Amino acid sequence: MSDANRIEKGMAVIAKLFGSAAGRAKLPEDFRRITAEHLFGNIWSRPGLELAERSMITLAALAVLGREAELRLHFRGARNLGIPRAKLEEMMIHLAHYGGWPVGVGGLRALDEVCAAMDAEGDAQT
Repeated sequence: MSDANRIEKGMAVIAKLFGSAAGRAKLPEDFRRITAEHLFGNIWSRPGLELAERSMITLAALAVLGREAELRLHFRGARNLGIPRAKLEEMMIHLAHYGGWPVGVGGLRALDEVCAAMDAEGDAQT
């Protein structure tokens, strides 16, 4: 597959996940291109897992690693994919027992903030 095809495929995944929020981050253009081409065009586009499954795996990793800014962004993406809030809450409860109680509390707090913002914006899917 050509670089242009990977970028196009990656941009389609980014649009599904982040919609209008996709271009908000201030990142160097090369970093954006590499992210679209490799992370979303190669990794997120691989066969074997659905986007929603990849989204939940990503959320779990970000929560356990304490990456709150990215966690918020990916909670938005999960909701845009139609993953119900109740399922995301259940995931955070489960993670609290493996990643530590603060992981669950922080994740639930971040989820609540994202849901409130999306509801206020009228962007909520579920």
